[in-house]
Amino acid sequence: MKVIKRSGSEVKFDNAKILHAIEGANNSVEEKDRLTEEQINNVVNNVVEKSKKLKRSVNVEEIQDMVEDELMANRFFQVAREYITYRYRHAMVRQSNTTDNQILSLIELDNEEVKQENSNKNPTIVSTQRDYMAGEVSKDISKRFLLPKEVVDAHNQGIIHFHDMDYFAQHIHNCDLVNLEDMLQNGTVISGTLIEKPHTFFTACNIATQIIAQVASSQYGGQTITLAHLAPFVDASRKKIRTEVLGELGNYRRNINFNDVEFNEMVDNIVKQRLLSEIKHGVQTIQYQINTLQTTNGQTPFVSVNMYLNEAKNEQEKADLALIIEEVLKQRIQGIKNPAGQWITPAFPKLLYVLEEDNVKEDGKYFYLTKLSAECTAKRMVPDYISEKKMLEYKIDKNGNGNCYPCMGCRSFLTPYVDENGKPKYYGRFNQGVVTINLIDVALSSKKSETQFFKIFDERLELCHRALQIRHERLTGTISDVAPILWQYGALARLKKGETLDKLLHGGYSTISLGYAGLWETVYYMTGKKLTDPEGEAFGLKVMKTLNEYTARWKASENIDYSLYGTPIESTTYRFAQCLQKRFGIIEGVTDKNYITNSYHVHVTEPIDAFHKLELESKFQKLSPGGAISYVEVPNMKGNIPAVLSVIKYIYENIMYAELNTKSDFCQVCGYDGEIQIVSDEDGKLMWECPNCHNHDQTKMNVARRTCGYIGTQYWNQGRTQEIKERVLHL
Repeated sequence: MKVIKRSGSEVKFDNAKILHAIEGANNSVEEKDRLTEEQINNVVNNVVEKSKKLKRSVNVEEIQDMVEDELMANRFFQVAREYITYRYRHAMVRQSNTTDNQILSLIELDNEEVKQENSNKNPTIVSTQRDYMAGEVSKDISKRFLLPKEVVDAHNQGIIHFHDMDYFAQHIHNCDLVNLEDMLQNGTVISGTLIEKPHTFFTACNIATQIIAQVASSQYGGQTITLAHLAPFVDASRKKIRTEVLGELGNYRRNINFNDVEFNEMVDNIVKQRLLSEIKHGVQTIQYQINTLQTTNGQTPFVSVNMYLNEAKNEQEKADLALIIEEVLKQRIQGIKNPAGQWITPAFPKLLYVLEEDNVKEDGKYFYLTKLSAECTAKRMVPDYISEKKMLEYKIDKNGNGNCYPCMGCRSFLTPYVDENGKPKYYGRFNQGVVTINLIDVALSSKKSETQFFKIFDERLELCHRALQIRHERLTGTISDVAPILWQYGALARLKKGETLDKLLHGGYSTISLGYAGLWETVYYMTGKKLTDPEGEAFGLKVMKTLNEYTARWKASENIDYSLYGTPIESTTYRFAQCLQKRFGIIEGVTDKNYITNSYHVHVTEPIDAFHKLELESKFQKLSPGGAISYVEVPNMKGNIPAVLSVIKYIYENIMYAELNTKSDFCQVCGYDGEIQIVSDEDGKLMWECPNCHNHDQTKMNVARRTCGYIGTQYWNQGRTQEIKERVLHL
């Protein structure tokens, strides 16, 4: 069994330290109030047993709480008082120096929680460490100066989660839909250098990757570009290549007797082959640059690439877009090479494939692309699927028109917006940030009283509202100079130098998100039924509708686009679980896991088939306008592409946004390319193991899993690892 120290470092559990602490408090009281040696040992043993039952590494604060509880429960009040006083004195000392130990533990790679906080960050490299160090300072400043005590206390207790506090000290926002079209067509500026409109597809791809890197270094969330913005440059390259070919063949034609038809056919064939080669190299540039670039926060740019045929402006552009999509899928099927030269699954870019009439039906002109995407999904877990049909049904703007557009990163969706010219606008918009309510804590605090539940719910939501207002206020007054690529040179806007962002924070141009987590456990505790049961479903939908009523009320009152968001809690799923266990103990079916269920999802252990899962979750996804995604867990589907296609077609008809989760692993020691398994060591800690050679060295294996809407490759904390281990198949 392991203990996580306050610095974040993980050490072996030592009973003697608990014993010495109690003995110290015991020796400080009068002899008549002292515990016997047997009583002290009983307290220690009870704390040890409680710690073991958690089936995870326990932190120092939890151990000290257990000691206090044991002393008070056994009416050892004088010793308990001394023990509490001892804790308080040391807490005061720590408050005078709040970050040194955490920062040192980061540098020395001793901080277990931070090492596994983000499955796409490598904590051993110096750029990531710098980001984490700055994050510790930001969190400290935010907690002590920038946030009110009630928000900080609620965050620390796991009642709410104030997301990305490690970036909050700066005037920085969450995620974006990048206006690549504006930047490529009208030019942009990168690091003080003017970048004019490109003349070829390959050059456009190069510029796009530089824009992606610059944007990623100016915000902390995901970003999305669309291939439709690159498609016009295919024809630009085609025309340029044709001119070159005609020049090359001019003398050749005069010397050989070609008729016009034969000559034009030859030119067309040469142009086509050179154009396809340029598309291949352009797409390769995007894939390899994204996976080799590193942002200022020490990770690959968290970027999604949208593939939506109906974004093309004409049939020629649509055909050219199809060529790009086909090449993107082929290259992703191949993968990228790890340091040993073996083909593996990359985490980024995340691919978004929009299902529409032309590509989802077998007689559709572009159905061949959907078959290719199914093959890609079976091997590499991407693309994810967006249903144009359901989006047009859900995303209705003020003109009464349906809209289809991609998410920003893993699942955050903008709400429909119409500009001053009456036209829908998606690209160039962004999200201001997220605060999440822990629904399970609301339920457990209500003690199963529905009246109390909604009373506490109201109080907690107003606390979230205040926290979101603070996020909004932090961005208010920010000048465009803080991130020129975003605010001055087209990624999000074309503001003047010195101009503030304020007009972009109101009126629906940007969103701000109320997140929620743990609906499954909340429903189970309050009703005794699962979300899959009609009674449980009814209560779950009632909770969701209430959440939407609150965001609508806030939006109408403040002209700020509050939106409900199914939070992709990665490391927070573990932290929320720890906080719930600390506050309420172990409750079967509610707090007996080291993770809680993301957003509205059906629990990962629940036996349910893919189609019923998607059908049920579609009802809740519709009520998450600010962002949501559903998934189905599937086995190796490489030999069953028709089954993948059947799920894809079902997604198109029934749910807005969904993905298929399979496995894509590789052991560098023995070459095994099946599923790397999760096992427990002698202390009960979960670790990854190759089933073929039993390799445990994470540096010598490649594991890719989708956890929160995106693929992670840098491993996960113990709570999320348990969740991955316990997933059941839906197909």
